[in-house]
Amino acid sequence: MENRPHILVDADACPVKDEIYRVAYRLDVPVTVVSNAPLRVPQHPLIARIVVGDAFDAADDWIAERANPMAIVVTADILLADRCLKAGATVIGPNGKPFTTSSIGNAIAVRAIMADLRAGGDRIGGPAPFGKEDRSRFLSALDEAVTRVLRQTKT
Repeated sequence: MENRPHILVDADACPVKDEIYRVAYRLDVPVTVVSNAPLRVPQHPLIARIVVGDAFDAADDWIAERANPMAIVVTADILLADRCLKAGATVIGPNGKPFTTSSIGNAIAVRAIMADLRAGGDRIGGPAPFGKEDRSRFLSALDEAVTRVLRQTKT
């Protein structure tokens, strides 16, 4: 995995697994789907499934330990995104928005504020419903990220 681009998926609640497989097949990039419980994945040499069990943060820990500059990590988990960015990985949310070293601090701060509001009993709305635009933006962002990492391996 170290010398070749690969996609690591925080898969338990990931709504874009089919899109990930499409990009992987087209660009010939391996995918590792990491979850706490068994998930159905395509029987294909590029697709691997890892079931880590139900320990707290087990999937996050597994992904973070393998994140590196050749990895494209797909996750909605802000704290996992931070860990992976620190390891040099490219990180994309399922809505197609990238996590970057310049945006992650703000995302962590907003997460903490929202957690405090919820803990204080405030009723706050969640994220907007996942839609076609999110799926399309994700496909484009993943394609661009994988292509960029592939180019880096050739230089």
